[in-house]
Amino acid sequence: MKIFISFFLLSLLTFAQTPVEKFTAQANAKFNNDPAEKQLVWIYLADKANALQKYFDEPLTVVSEKSLNRRSKYLSQNSLIDFTDLPVHQNYINELVSLGFKLKQLSRWFNAVSGYVDSHTAKKIASLQFVKKIDLVAKLRKEYESVNTLEKNSPDLITQPEGVHTFNYGNSFTQLNQINVPALHDLGYNAQGITIGVFDAGFSLLAHEVFNNMNIIAAWDFVNNDPDVGNGNDMGSGSHGTNTLSTIGGFKEGKLIGPAFAASYILAKTENTDSETPVEEDNWIAAIEWADSIGVDLTSTSLGYLTYDYPFVGYTWQNMDGNTAPITIAADLAVKKGIAVFNSAGNEGYHATHNTLGAPADGDSVVAVGAVTSSGTRTSFSSVGNTPDERIKPDIMAMGSSVVVASSFNSTGYSTSSGTSFSCPLAAGAAAVLLGIYPNLTPIELRTALTSTASNSQTPNREYGFGIINVLAAYQNLPTPVELVSFTASLNNNSVELKWTTASEKNNFGFEIEKAVQGKEDWVTVGFIKGKGTTTHPQVYNFIDEQMSPGNFYYRLRQVDLDGSFNYSNVVEVNFNAPSEFKLKQNYPNPFNPGTIISFQLPENTHVKLTVFNLLGQKIIVLADQVMEEGEHQIKFSAGSSLPGGIYFAELTASGKKSVIKMNLLK
Repeated sequence: MKIFISFFLLSLLTFAQTPVEKFTAQANAKFNNDPAEKQLVWIYLADKANALQKYFDEPLTVVSEKSLNRRSKYLSQNSLIDFTDLPVHQNYINELVSLGFKLKQLSRWFNAVSGYVDSHTAKKIASLQFVKKIDLVAKLRKEYESVNTLEKNSPDLITQPEGVHTFNYGNSFTQLNQINVPALHDLGYNAQGITIGVFDAGFSLLAHEVFNNMNIIAAWDFVNNDPDVGNGNDMGSGSHGTNTLSTIGGFKEGKLIGPAFAASYILAKTENTDSETPVEEDNWIAAIEWADSIGVDLTSTSLGYLTYDYPFVGYTWQNMDGNTAPITIAADLAVKKGIAVFNSAGNEGYHATHNTLGAPADGDSVVAVGAVTSSGTRTSFSSVGNTPDERIKPDIMAMGSSVVVASSFNSTGYSTSSGTSFSCPLAAGAAAVLLGIYPNLTPIELRTALTSTASNSQTPNREYGFGIINVLAAYQNLPTPVELVSFTASLNNNSVELKWTTASEKNNFGFEIEKAVQGKEDWVTVGFIKGKGTTTHPQVYNFIDEQMSPGNFYYRLRQVDLDGSFNYSNVVEVNFNAPSEFKLKQNYPNPFNPGTIISFQLPENTHVKLTVFNLLGQKIIVLADQVMEEGEHQIKFSAGSSLPGGIYFAELTASGKKSVIKMNLLK
C-alpha cells in the first residue's frame, strides 16, 4: 500500500498541469484578445476538500425528502446522493474571491463556480492547486418567437364540440386536442401531485387571470439573484416566460387551459433579455440544481444554447453530441437523479446535411420537442436532427404554430405565439399528466411511453422524430395497476380509519393493508379489502384498525391485480399520542370541486372557530364556532354551485392562536 501511495503522489507531481494548460482554447483566446476585459468563466475545482461523510450520513442537509423519494425510482436507499450533490468547498470560494474573482453562480454537480475575471487575475487563479480548469460560459444570441393578436376565426383553430369534454378550453382546444389531453382530463387526470420547474426569461404578469389557481411553491431570479421573477427594476423582461407558463399550466375556462393546470410549479428566471447575447448556461445549471433540491419531478425549458460572442466560435452542430455543452451534461445528470427534462429543439429550421439543435436538446436523456402546425405539418422554423452520433432528434412533436397563450401586458388578454418555445410546454405538460397517473415512472420510461405511441413511432426521422405525441394512447399502452388517487389516515377515538379512492381499476383483485410500528421496515398485514372489479369509475374504500396503543404507526396498501402483480401505495403516518400542538393542515383534495376536507389538531379542549374567506377578505362561511375536544378533527367544506372558482382561505382560531391555509376551487 505504501508503494502505491508513493507512486500515486509521484505521478501527480510528474503530470501536474501548468497554469497555462488549465485554460481551454476558447478561454485562452478570449483572454489574449481582451486582457483587460472581465470575462464570464467557469472555474472547475479539483475536489471538495474533507469532512464529506456528514452529508452522506444526513442527506436531508443537501436535498429535500421529496427529492430523495423521487431519486428512489432509480437508486438504492444507500446511494440516493453522491459526490455531485455535495456543496462546493467554501474556503476555495473565499480564496477565489480574495484574488478578485466576482462570483456569479455555484454548481455542486460540476464542482465549479462561474463569475467574472480579467486575464491577470485568471492567471493567478490558474496557479492555485485546487483549480482544475478554466473555461468560458456559453451565451446565446436570442431569437424571438412571433406573437400575434388572437383571431377568433383563425384557420389554425378548430372549435370544441359541445357537451363532449369536462372543460371548456376555448381557443386552446386545438393545441390540446392534437395530443389528446382533453381525454385524460375527462378521466380526472390533471398532473395533481406533480412538481414542474419552468425555466425561462422571467414571468412578467403572474397577476394574469389564467394564473389565479396556479400553485407556485418557489421562485427565484438567477439573473439578478433575488426572489422576484417578474419585471422589477433589474435586468431582463419576462413576457416569454409568461407565455410559456400559461401554455403548460394556465387555467381559465373558455379561454386557455394548460395540460398540467393542477400541478405545483417552481419558477426560475435564467435568461437576461437586456443584452445582445443574453443567456448564460450557468444560470440554467444553477436553476436545475436548486429545483432538484426542492424535489422537482419534471422541467420544461424553452431556451437553447449555441454561440459565443463574435468573433469566437462557440458550439457547432458537431458539438451537439450530448457530451460537450455543460448545460447538456447537467440536463442528463438531472435525469439520472430522476427528473424528466423537456427542452425545445430550437428554432433554427432545416439544414440538408446536419442538425440545427441547440443545447441541451442534444442530451441523450433529454426530451427534445419540435413544432408542428395545427394540421400536423412540421413548421419551417423547427430545428432538425440527428445528433452527430446518429441519435434521433427531435424526440417528439407538438403544436408550435399559433399556440394560444396569455397576454404579457393585459391581465385578461390572450394572443397566439409561434415557436418550439410553445410546443415544449405543451408536450411537457401532457407528460406531467401521465406522470401524475404513474408516479413511479422513471424519466426514460416516461419518454418511451410518449415516443412508442407517437404518430411517427414506426419510422422516426430527423425532421419529426417519433412524431406528434398522443397521451391517451400512451396512457392506454402502459401497464395499469390499481390507480390510487388518495390514501389518508385519521384518528377516530381509539382507532385509525384508513380511506382511499381509486380513479379507475383494471384487473383489480384487492388491497392488503400493511402496518409498521415505530419504523418503515417490519410490515405486518392487518387486513384485506376485496376490489370492486374491472371498472372505469372512481371507487371509495375504507378500513378501521382498532388494535391501537400509544405510539407512531405507518400504513401502506399492497395493491394486488388479478394477474398476481402488485405495487405499493404511499405511506401514511399516524401519531396515536395526544396532539402536542395546535395545527391546521392543508385541505385535501386541493385544488377541489366541489368539496374538500379541512383537518386540524388541538392540544387541549378549547373553543374553535373555523372560517372561510375569499381573496377580498370577505367572509364566505363559518364552518365551526364551538368548544371541541383535544385531538384530530375534520370538517368538510362544500363550495356548492354559487361560489366562483378561485382562491379561498380557511382561518382557524383556537386557544389564542390563528392559522390560515390557501385553497383552490376549480370550476
